[in-house]
Amino acid sequence: MDEHFLYFLTKMGSSFERREVPPSSIEKYTTVLPKKLLEYWSKHGWAGYGKGIFWTVNPAEYNAAIHPWLEASAFSDAYDYHVIARGAFGNFYLWKQHTGNMLDINIRYARYLMSSQRFSSKDLDKEIKTFFSSMNPENNNFDDLFDPVFQKLGPLQSDEMYGFVPAIALGGPGTLNTLQKVKTIEHLTFLSQLSPLTDWGFPDLSTL
Repeated sequence: MDEHFLYFLTKMGSSFERREVPPSSIEKYTTVLPKKLLEYWSKHGWAGYGKGIFWTVNPAEYNAAIHPWLEASAFSDAYDYHVIARGAFGNFYLWKQHTGNMLDINIRYARYLMSSQRFSSKDLDKEIKTFFSSMNPENNNFDDLFDPVFQKLGPLQSDEMYGFVPAIALGGPGTLNTLQKVKTIEHLTFLSQLSPLTDWGFPDLSTL
């Protein structure tokens, strides 16, 4: 097994709720996403890890919700971004085709963090390896609520996330008692209609 993905598994745990990736999806993204990511799809499918705190996903399922939100948030290149993974509480990881810029979106707060670093075609596979090997459960937890909500509500299905009801954007307190299992795409669509995305304002470490 690829040593980078193996390291990812040692931190995140084995997969569950695995969905096999059809050849048509591999073909669709052959010229869009890195070869290494498609290799991971073929070998490991789209699946949940760490009891569902992190998920690899089919980008096509999120296009109808995420692209209009990016476009409404003044991203002129909105349709160049593709969701490749997400977290249990609404962290979304997007890959920009051809250049490999990463865009991290926190849908709870409608905030994003974008890397300005562009990569040559020969380095794109390396960046995918780095993305997985650097991923930790803590990156996708929220106020250490994952274990308590997992015990309270049970595991997620592949189309679910833990969402706050009422949403934090509507003044919800963001506590354990306000978490519910929600359909990921429907919740994403709902939150995208509340406000445009804004930059976290953190410095881009790739430029330092």
